Amino acid sequence: MAGQKNKKRATVMTIESPFKAPLFSKTVLALSVSISLILAQGGSLVSAELVAGTAVTSAQKGWREWLLPEASSESRVRLGLPEFQASGLFGFGSGQSQDYMKTGLVLLLLLLFGLSLRIHRGRSTTPTTTRTCLSLSIMVLFTSIPVLLFAIYWPTSISGLNNENPTRSSVVGDAAIAAPQFTVPASADLGRKILPNIKDPHAVDAQVICPGYKASNVQIDNKGFTADLLLAGPACNVYGNDLEHLALSVEFQADDRVHVEIEPRYIGAENLTWFQLPETLIPKPPSDPYCSHASSQLDVSWSNEPTFWFTVKRKETGDILFTTEGSVLVYEDQFIEFVSALPENYNIYGLGEVIHGFRLGNNLTRTLFAADVGNNIDYNIYGTHPIYLDTRYFTKNEYGQLTYVPYGTDKSMKKYTSYTHGVYQRNAHAQEVVLTPSGITWRALGGSIDLYFYSGPKPEDIIKSYQHSAVGLPAMQQYWTLGYHQCRWGYDNWTQLQEVIDGFEKFQIPLETIWTDIDYMKGYRDFENDPIRFNYNEGADFLARLHARNQHYVPIVDSAIYAPNPEDPKDAYPTYDRGIAADAFVKNPDGSVYIGAVWPGYTVFPDWVGAVLNGSGTIDWWIDEMYRWSKEVAFDGIWIDMSEVASFCVGSCGNGNLTLNPAHPPFELPGEPGNLVLKYPEGFELTNNSEASSASSAIYTQDHPPTQTTIGAGLPTITPTVSRSTPTPGLRNIEYPPYVINNYHGDIGVHALSANATHRGGYLEYDFHNLFGHQILNATYQALLKVFEGKRPFIIGRSTFAGSGKWAGHWGGDNESLWAFMFFSIPQALSFSIFGIPMFGVDTCGFNGNSDYELCSRWMQLSAFFPFYRNHNAIGAIGQEPYVWSSVIDASKRAMEIRYRILPYMYTLMARASLEGSTVMRALAWEFPNEPWLAGADRQFLLGGAMMVVPCLVQGAKTVDGVFPGVGPGEGGEVWYDWYTHEEIKGVDDELGKNVTIEAPLGHIPVFVRGGFVVPLQEPGMTTAESRRNPWGLIVALDKGGLEARGELYLDDGESLEPGRVTWVRFTATSNSLTVVPKGNYLDTNALRNVTVLGLAKCPSSVSLNGEKLGEGYWIYSSDKKILSLHDLNKKFSKGAWTFGWNLNWE
Repeated sequence: MAGQKNKKRATVMTIESPFKAPLFSKTVLALSVSISLILAQGGSLVSAELVAGTAVTSAQKGWREWLLPEASSESRVRLGLPEFQASGLFGFGSGQSQDYMKTGLVLLLLLLFGLSLRIHRGRSTTPTTTRTCLSLSIMVLFTSIPVLLFAIYWPTSISGLNNENPTRSSVVGDAAIAAPQFTVPASADLGRKILPNIKDPHAVDAQVICPGYKASNVQIDNKGFTADLLLAGPACNVYGNDLEHLALSVEFQADDRVHVEIEPRYIGAENLTWFQLPETLIPKPPSDPYCSHASSQLDVSWSNEPTFWFTVKRKETGDILFTTEGSVLVYEDQFIEFVSALPENYNIYGLGEVIHGFRLGNNLTRTLFAADVGNNIDYNIYGTHPIYLDTRYFTKNEYGQLTYVPYGTDKSMKKYTSYTHGVYQRNAHAQEVVLTPSGITWRALGGSIDLYFYSGPKPEDIIKSYQHSAVGLPAMQQYWTLGYHQCRWGYDNWTQLQEVIDGFEKFQIPLETIWTDIDYMKGYRDFENDPIRFNYNEGADFLARLHARNQHYVPIVDSAIYAPNPEDPKDAYPTYDRGIAADAFVKNPDGSVYIGAVWPGYTVFPDWVGAVLNGSGTIDWWIDEMYRWSKEVAFDGIWIDMSEVASFCVGSCGNGNLTLNPAHPPFELPGEPGNLVLKYPEGFELTNNSEASSASSAIYTQDHPPTQTTIGAGLPTITPTVSRSTPTPGLRNIEYPPYVINNYHGDIGVHALSANATHRGGYLEYDFHNLFGHQILNATYQALLKVFEGKRPFIIGRSTFAGSGKWAGHWGGDNESLWAFMFFSIPQALSFSIFGIPMFGVDTCGFNGNSDYELCSRWMQLSAFFPFYRNHNAIGAIGQEPYVWSSVIDASKRAMEIRYRILPYMYTLMARASLEGSTVMRALAWEFPNEPWLAGADRQFLLGGAMMVVPCLVQGAKTVDGVFPGVGPGEGGEVWYDWYTHEEIKGVDDELGKNVTIEAPLGHIPVFVRGGFVVPLQEPGMTTAESRRNPWGLIVALDKGGLEARGELYLDDGESLEPGRVTWVRFTATSNSLTVVPKGNYLDTNALRNVTVLGLAKCPSSVSLNGEKLGEGYWIYSSDKKILSLHDLNKKFSKGAWTFGWNLNWE
């Protein structure tokens, strides 16, 4: 038997290898082990990716099963697999194909390993073992080959999603050739280790050691007064150099506004922008020549005891709105501080941009410094809006005397009244506003004290006055912009965009606009398309088809410009060359071009400040580039990103390094090794336990890579010393200011332009950082005026400042696919109503992380009632188009049906906002100012005055708690009607501010119509253009007594910058009639089909139109619901619903 085995073994040896067995077997064994180690080391996340592979498999099931338990077979056909973007270790394969590639490689390695063991143990193996080993080896071989082939030919596009790994290629001519790419080192974006003053226990309190000022030479007239302020003691020079001489000016500029300004008395050209914000950048509110102290609603007093302080009061009530009494004024060249006491449990709103509840509370530090940071809670993010509203509640006795009520919780009384005032600090420097229980402390690293106090007394009064006087009225939007927008980072070519559009059409989901993120660019360069994936010829065909369907396209444009490799002629970039010729870019102090790093690699930055203040060619160059590009790509609007402005390195890191371009950012992109997208919404584990467990394990592995031995291991750890700077007499330390604000990135030069970056004319970035995003919107607005002559520009921007709304809308930035951020979208939107930017929306379903069907269903319905309605998410995450999950299909279509039906109402609200400064999305406390329990209400909101939305914001919930404001016991008050049933909401009027449990199963968002309003409707279509051709309807929601309702409708062509023809339609209803009065010259020929009167107590005996009695076939009355429904009125309005006035009567 033994000899027989040995013979077979020898035969096998002869067949298997002509080489010397021991050497060959050891070599193969060594190679297999080495390659295995390379696999384990080459991606520090191999184990994580294998775990992620489990999650992928579960996610595949999830898209078809646990995320879509109710999905129809039709839905399943359209669904692809989610993309976890695990990188191929050898540079081939993409998305999930990489997992199959790795599986194949592992199988081949197992084959090699098995054969090597077989060879190495040649003389001791039994025939049975030989046959088994050979059979297993053959099985492994034949298994690995199809797996590898499947991975190689796995499609990179599924359901319109991009499964490409987000790495870049060098594009040469018409071919994209993958090439090794230099990566900007992560250390390039590290600054000094600093500690914010508010967190530093050793920080000096300026209020303790600084002397304050004394006022003298006071000059008074009927418009206000001026005074000189002189330092009241030895300079403290705590965070800068004290200014000894200041000038005070108090001016009553309007009946509702007073201006208090404090600035250095002596300012020269050399330090002008240290302290003054040029009006050409940010205008000052004008003064009404007829206003005086006597006519003002406000009063300002001052005192020198113990040092100078001032107080602003409301004349009517004597209430102190703002006072610096009890504190000292600190004014240094790099540090300003003033303090005001506030009443107990005050209500302050605004001070954006921040992710926080609507009511800011009394334990918050608001840093106003634009930063590319994503939606980090409570930190500074993209925009700067130094304005707040302060609402105070009072009770009034029989003599009219007011008593402040810090906690208005007694709902048994209806005697509360409120007053709101506003405070705007016109300062563009880095600022910090600290809210504490005792009051507000305002700090700035430069500029002046340039305060504007608005008396209100209602929030809407302040918002309107602020826009009219200070920041300008919001840009009127084109009608189509109110439709639904679809976007994602990861749409890889025109074909994928078409697949997405086809998906919407297949499932009959309205789609107005398709967007592209940076994927379309050639090497992430502005104004150049990738010549393969997004070439101009194919794009022209795609856009022609899109526009023929009355749909639209919006691409992203980043804020930095690629600086081409000077040693590579194929890397030429004409946009950059023309910018250099126009002197369009920010400089270094030595006059060389400042070169940072963003997506394409090393980049330069347009000099907007130099263009406005010193006449550089930046804006003309930008207009020209946008216009040139529009001839290649027929876009319909522009999306501005990265405009804080962001740079991925500290300082001018690209100088001397351009030969390394193009370069990869100093961090992993979503989907790259080390940054797989594995997170899911809160509560995901409750319904998807095994999948959530796999994802959690992968997250842990990714966040805790294997420990590696490094040079210096075992040596003592050295904690970096916190860097602090001190004032230098006569100089500013602009790169490391002595006072350290609580900036998310720490050092103000991190992930931003350095403070010493220089604009034409010698102006420093330190003084203008917060204005980059504002001014790029200005330039883009001017560019689109040229591209779309006579039409309203459509722009959505990321970084904004006070006044950006007159040029653009805003989206909330890089939020998370979490329930918490769906909630935060409401207070963020309400805050931007204060800031004068009504065209606001967020990345619906979340940008970072993976969404799921429940979160996306709820969010798609909530965002349907925001002016800007867009779904957008990051590369590497699973797709979240609304057709991905059948439940989201249903939820989206239901909410979109309402949105598209009320588009005329929303468009009218936008027109009022543009003309008067009124709000579109409104806080409950604004419309119901005498209900103090609504002061912090930010989980429901009003859309205009007529509609209220109460979304479900809790995972797994089937009901939502809501309040019906204005409803209470007794006569009068409000009445609310259910949008879906048109029935009056009953059982909520026994208590003011009563919390009511409202049914909200998945797929249903509670919406209510407020009594006393007439809401114009239009039958919905798949696009806004289709909707505008459909018949009209009206909802007449009578007030609580059934006595009246009012409303209006605005009509124009939906696109003209200055419409030549406009019509306003007024609706007035009484207990027995509806009167419609159009005024204007815009002709709309769509007929009126339906009128629904809600809250009509009695059944009418007859209904007539303009005196003509309507037959019973035209109307029906429901006595149970108290609803009069008129239908099929088309023939009565064959020339159009609003071409003439008419009266509808019921008796």
